[in-house]
Amino acid sequence: MSTLLHRFSNQDSSLSRLLEHAARLNRLQRVLMSALPAQYANVCRVANLNDEVLTLIAGNGAVAVRLKQIVPFLIEHFLRAGTPLRQIQVKVSLAEPPPLPKKPPARTISEAARDHIKTFAATLPPDTPLRASLETLAKRARSR
Repeated sequence: MSTLLHRFSNQDSSLSRLLEHAARLNRLQRVLMSALPAQYANVCRVANLNDEVLTLIAGNGAVAVRLKQIVPFLIEHFLRAGTPLRQIQVKVSLAEPPPLPKKPPARTISEAARDHIKTFAATLPPDTPLRASLETLAKRARSR
């Protein structure tokens, strides 16, 4: 920890307690990682420790189920590491919803361009897909 944080933590007892709690959670995270298989390293984390109740966050429901199955082993593992626990709670992290798609910018064409499109579409055979597309474009296009 930097000397600046040490200086502030010595002056403020609440900050000092917060830093101690964060350090304790980091240590518990390392203990947890030593107990779990490697595939769980990126999907499990320690969330909190309060009154000998450890809260773990699982990245998805399947991992949460597996963690709940091995809770007795984890309690014993933490006890051997020097942290007695009464209980381990497992919660599932909710994935953040994907960002909303951006609205496409409104495209406009001039009246002259619309007239040229209509004129060109009229020169094409009536049953071609290109003519139908150009006529639709001319109908739906916004004017400047």
